[in-house]
Amino acid sequence: MNIGDTLPPLEIPVTLTLIVAGAIASRDYQDVHHDAALAREKGSPDIFMNILTTNGLVGRYVTDHLGPHAVLRKVAIRLGAPNYPGDTMTLTGTVTAVSGNTVEIRVVGANGIGHHVSGTVTAEVPA
Repeated sequence: MNIGDTLPPLEIPVTLTLIVAGAIASRDYQDVHHDAALAREKGSPDIFMNILTTNGLVGRYVTDHLGPHAVLRKVAIRLGAPNYPGDTMTLTGTVTAVSGNTVEIRVVGANGIGHHVSGTVTAEVPA
């Protein structure tokens, strides 16, 4: 890998099932991640994806590209526009640093209303 290399985009359909399953799997029972009526009462147009699900999808994106032996050493992300059901999040990545077996990738996940997630992933790739 070289600085400036790009990862192929990954489109992830944001379904109701993905949002609810991700919240349950991460034990995030906050109502805005599974109850549309309560989410609307709190000012959201619908339920939305939690950060732990997003974090997992970002990790999956990077390891799908780097291979099964890659080890994520650091994932630093920031959320922006919510991921609502019915949208698609497209993840893209660019290599920003390479040092020995360690690579840093800048990842952006965009949906129909803007950037849902942005940040960097540092991974170690065995020689």
